[in-house]
Amino acid sequence: MTLADLNRMDLAGFEAAVGEAFELAPWVAAAAHARRPFATVSDLHAAMMGAVRAAPRDTQLAFLRNHPDLAGKAARAGAITDDSKSEQASAGLDTLSEEEFVRFHRLNDAYKAKFGFPFMICVRRHTRDSILAQFERRLPRDAATELAAALQEVFYITRLRLGAKVTGEGMPKVDGRISTHVLDTHAGRPAIGVAIELYELAGERYHRVTSAVTNADGRTDQPLIGGRPLPIGRYELRFAIGDHFRRRGIEAGDPPFLEIVPLRFSVGEPEGHYHVPLLCTPWSYSTYRGS
Repeated sequence: MTLADLNRMDLAGFEAAVGEAFELAPWVAAAAHARRPFATVSDLHAAMMGAVRAAPRDTQLAFLRNHPDLAGKAARAGAITDDSKSEQASAGLDTLSEEEFVRFHRLNDAYKAKFGFPFMICVRRHTRDSILAQFERRLPRDAATELAAALQEVFYITRLRLGAKVTGEGMPKVDGRISTHVLDTHAGRPAIGVAIELYELAGERYHRVTSAVTNADGRTDQPLIGGRPLPIGRYELRFAIGDHFRRRGIEAGDPPFLEIVPLRFSVGEPEGHYHVPLLCTPWSYSTYRGS
């Protein structure tokens, strides 16, 4: 729906339209409704988050407790909201092995025993490895610090949910980009037709995210990841350089010195732009983070 339409809605319509952005908490939408009209979608989100931050601590805790455990029993049984199902699936939390499920269950229990509410994290901004690292990092914190961290994660979660429901001026920044290009420095021109694969590292395993082929500019027609947050984690780009130089008739050994060139890098800014180019000859390569 448009922001203009939302600004004209009565309370019942407003709650029906955006109330689900905040997990089982229609009172957040009711508080924001009183502050209409909103000039931007970001203003709408700020008003809704403002209602949560201004609420008494007991209300904040009750709100947080309405959220499901990550990869918990309720999630496995499908007894969570559609938004939560989709979000947990985005990080593969719906396909955990039994060993991984036990680890998440142990961390969930330890966290709730200490803080009194489920571990909050915007899973769309993280890989599975990053989620587990955040669990370990945040468990030792004091209660006040962790409550603030949990509310910040609510900010990230609801910003994405609201951005998917409402269009208009001042959309919040929620997406990042991974892009690349290949320069054949031996020939001094872009490398055309190079096959590229992008993998996410999950522990010692590789999960293929996407594949592409370079165009006449040595780039891919679309970002390798775009239009969504970049999950924090480790990645590897693989470039089929051997095939490129064979097509050019370059003798680089049998087998060639460089066949597949892997570039391993990390993402720490989900809304950032990571441009990871490859500059190569048949015998060498280099990279950098570009823009």
